[in-house]
Amino acid sequence: MRPLDRQTRSHLMHLFQTHGFHPRTDLGQNFLIDLNIIDFVVRQADLGPQDVVLEIGAGTGGMTTFLAHEAAAVVSVEIDRRMHGLASEALAGSGCKNVTLLNCDALKNKNRFAVEVVDAIEQQLAAEPQRRLKLVANLPYCIATPVISNLVATEWPWVLMVATIQWELAERMRAAPGTHDYGSLSVWLQSQCAVSLLKKLGPTVFWPRPNVESAVVRLAPDSERRGAIADRQFFHDFIRRLFHQRRKAARNVLTGMYRKQLSKPAIDDVLQGFALKPGFRAEDCDVATLVRLADGLHKAMGPLIGLAGEDANDDANSGIEGLDCRMTD
Repeated sequence: MRPLDRQTRSHLMHLFQTHGFHPRTDLGQNFLIDLNIIDFVVRQADLGPQDVVLEIGAGTGGMTTFLAHEAAAVVSVEIDRRMHGLASEALAGSGCKNVTLLNCDALKNKNRFAVEVVDAIEQQLAAEPQRRLKLVANLPYCIATPVISNLVATEWPWVLMVATIQWELAERMRAAPGTHDYGSLSVWLQSQCAVSLLKKLGPTVFWPRPNVESAVVRLAPDSERRGAIADRQFFHDFIRRLFHQRRKAARNVLTGMYRKQLSKPAIDDVLQGFALKPGFRAEDCDVATLVRLADGLHKAMGPLIGLAGEDANDDANSGIEGLDCRMTD
C-alpha cells in the first residue's frame, strides 16, 4: 500500500473499526483525507536529504511514511497510545528506518517542548553538519499556537514550517495593525518570519469533520527581522504583557509594567523618539515600531533588566499561552 493510501476515508474507517476504537476529537484527531491536500503540504515543504522533519500528531502514520521517503530523518510525535500503535504498524510495513516515533505530549508545558522531543530533534540535527529542521504537520488545533510559537523561540536551525491549522489562527498570524485579529501572536511571528497563507480548507477534507475551517500556512524565518530584536526573551515578555491590556493607553500600561525599573519621565524619554499619537494603544503599532520600542526600553533599563522578569512571574497570564492562544476545539 502506498503511504498516501493510508489516509483515505474508507481505509481509516476500516482501520478504526478493526481495532475497535474511534478518533478523539478532544485531541484534535481530524485526519486529512484529501490526498491532493496531503501531497500539496509535502510538496510545499520541499524536502531533501538535509532535512530533519518534525511532525506533531503522527495519527495513523500515513503522512509520516510519506515524509520519511523524502527527508533525511523524521521525528514524529503522537500523544495517544492507541494511535501511536497504529502509526508504529504503518511504519513497520513501510520499510522506513529514518523515523523516530515518540509516544508523548509534544509540550512539557506551554513554554517548552517536551524533553524527549528536544533530545530526538537535537540528536538528528547533530548526525550531519548540514542538517536543518522543518516542521511539516497536520497540527492538532489545541496545540498549534504553542508549537509554532515555541519553535520560533528556539535556536534550532529551522528553515520552514508548513502546517494545517485552524483558519482563525491563520488569520491572527498574518493580521495587520488596527484589526481585530492583530495581537501578540501576530507581532511575535511577523517580527521574525515571513507568514504566508497557502490554501483555505473546508471541513470536508478531514475525517471526522471539524466544526471550523482550516488553512495551510507557511512560515519562513527572516534573519534580518530577527536580528533587529535586541533581546528576544525580553521582547516576548514585552509584547505579551503589553497586548494583555491592548485597549488601554500604552504609555499607562508601560509605566505599570516597568514601575520597578523606569520612572514615568524615563519612559516618556523613550517614547519621544517615536511618532506616536497621544493615547496610542498596542494594537495601533506596527511590528517594526514595537520592536524598536522594546529595544529602546531594554536599553534604558540597563542593569535593571532582570527585575522585569520578576514582574512577569507575578502575572498569572505569563507564558506562550499569552500569545493569543484562543482556540476552538
